[in-house]
Amino acid sequence: MVVSTERAAPLPDAPPQDATTYHHHPKQGLARLALGAIGVVYGDIGTSPLYAMKEVFVGHHPLAVDQLHIFGVVSLIFWSLLLIVTMKYVLLVLRADNNGEGGSLALLALIQRRTGGAKGKWSASLVILGVLATALFFGDCMITPAVSVLSAAEGLTTVEQGFGAFVIPIAVAILVSLFYIQARGTGGIGKLFGPIMLVYFVTLTVLGAINIAGRPDIIAAIDPRWAFRFVADDGMLAFLALGSVVLAVTGAEALYADMGHFGRRPIEVAWLYLVFPALMVNYLGQGALLLDQPGAAENPFFLMASEGWRLPLVILSMMATVIASQAVITGAFSVVQQAVQLGLMPRLRIEHTSASEAGQIYIPVVNWALMVMVLLLIFGFKESSNLAAAYGIAVTGTMFISTLMVGVLIRRVWQWPFWALGIFEGVFLSIDGAYFSSNLTKVPDGGWFPLLAGAVVFTVLTTWSKGRQLMIERLREAAMPIKVFIASAATSASRVPGTAVFMTSTAEGVPHALLHNLKHNKVLHDRIVLLTVAIADQPYWHEDQRVKREDLGHGFYRVVLRFGFMEEANVPAALKHAAGAGPEYKMMDTSFFLSRQTLIASDRPGMALWREKLFAWMLRNAESAMEFFRLPSNRVVELGSQVEI
Repeated sequence: MVVSTERAAPLPDAPPQDATTYHHHPKQGLARLALGAIGVVYGDIGTSPLYAMKEVFVGHHPLAVDQLHIFGVVSLIFWSLLLIVTMKYVLLVLRADNNGEGGSLALLALIQRRTGGAKGKWSASLVILGVLATALFFGDCMITPAVSVLSAAEGLTTVEQGFGAFVIPIAVAILVSLFYIQARGTGGIGKLFGPIMLVYFVTLTVLGAINIAGRPDIIAAIDPRWAFRFVADDGMLAFLALGSVVLAVTGAEALYADMGHFGRRPIEVAWLYLVFPALMVNYLGQGALLLDQPGAAENPFFLMASEGWRLPLVILSMMATVIASQAVITGAFSVVQQAVQLGLMPRLRIEHTSASEAGQIYIPVVNWALMVMVLLLIFGFKESSNLAAAYGIAVTGTMFISTLMVGVLIRRVWQWPFWALGIFEGVFLSIDGAYFSSNLTKVPDGGWFPLLAGAVVFTVLTTWSKGRQLMIERLREAAMPIKVFIASAATSASRVPGTAVFMTSTAEGVPHALLHNLKHNKVLHDRIVLLTVAIADQPYWHEDQRVKREDLGHGFYRVVLRFGFMEEANVPAALKHAAGAGPEYKMMDTSFFLSRQTLIASDRPGMALWREKLFAWMLRNAESAMEFFRLPSNRVVELGSQVEI
């Protein structure tokens, strides 16, 4: 089935880009939104203390548990959180919003709309960066639930060593249950996320403060000179340690990606006044514990608590990791929806699990694919330490790409001077590059997985985008000019009552379905609507500006329905507002004609033969346009044709 959507960025009569008009943040107070952000945005980075320090000292490149390394690592964590999360993401990147939405695809769409002109063409390198960041994000989505839930379950061994045999079964049971409930929606239990994570972050603070009280000298570790001393003592060991230190900032990208749910200000407030202080107090507390008990490096997070409090801490941590995993799954659904709307993925069945919250969606194929991959990771890697080795590459790769893309935005959209751009890129590319390079050393230990997953997703995204482009070009080559068709057919063909809507991927030429219908049925309806659904490079499109219409004469109309890439393309609902294209649309008098293309792979220039076959397979298995555009099933007619690319 030809995708009857096209990117539209911006269309000639695009509405003004006022983020306050088009965002969909809940109408709540700042405190409630900040609480919601704590429960959704900070689940991933909030659960990093469970495994970050442990991985540094007993992971694949272990460090001696002495004052220099403890102070050096805590110093690196503090300055990483301050520079990468606070300075880069919270204070700068969050301002790069696409009408309230964030994330790699939203940023890519923003740059396109603001610099691409009327045609909206992206440079090839920028598109590759955005797609690559999206591909790495999916690798992150697979690893985050596995490593976070498994690390929480491993806390049971600090309660009773004999519980070790139950770690994997418990982790698997939790994750299977989590993926199972996605189809039912998470709106109800989602209201508990904020309060639970608030209790969790308060617990982090209390545990950290208790241990700091025993060794207050650990506070000196925030002095950056300790980080430099660590590097000067053994540069190679410090470089390798960066691959584990970066685990403390995993989830930083979620601040930007989840901006559309809460808005910039609540995310800033939650980070600056609760999450950042709680995390640093906890990391300082873990450092204080290690100064007194070097053997606690085997699991410093849980060993900070006394024996009587460890089981409640394990239970609370499991709840926090479930919330972090839920946020990642929801983020995957959101990114897939954006990718489908922007023409980077084939249509997929998207179900709405809430009548009031537009962001509450469920995509079955994504949900079950993620579950299978997460379970394979747990059974394959078995321990959180092994998974942590695979974790960093996806995170640091995404951060590095984001820095490059924000640099383009800073110069071409915000128009900062070159010296300011040079400072930003120089500082953050150096930091991100160092972390990414360090994680590359962990490729043999598991880092290959996110690279492999990213390569597969990148291939799928680029193959679909390129194949779709080639197919539309082939259809345009064979298309008859609409004016010629109307002049020859409108006066000679018999007309029958009713409305025929012919969906077409391009707002020009005669749809193949219309030609086939006239050829085989020898009739035309009284009203012929050539309908194109155009997906704009902004999240939402103003309802008053949704319909663009043109009277072609003889009962023919050209209609373009425009939607943002975060909206559901409900065609029947939008047609109710298509005034000026004949009488009011009545679904019982309207027939929708769709073209179903059978793709024939060939050796024509454009794509390798194996990619053409992959595209053909995706085309065959794409969601029906009837369901995707919410067309009434009893009013749809499909007409097939063959296309060679």
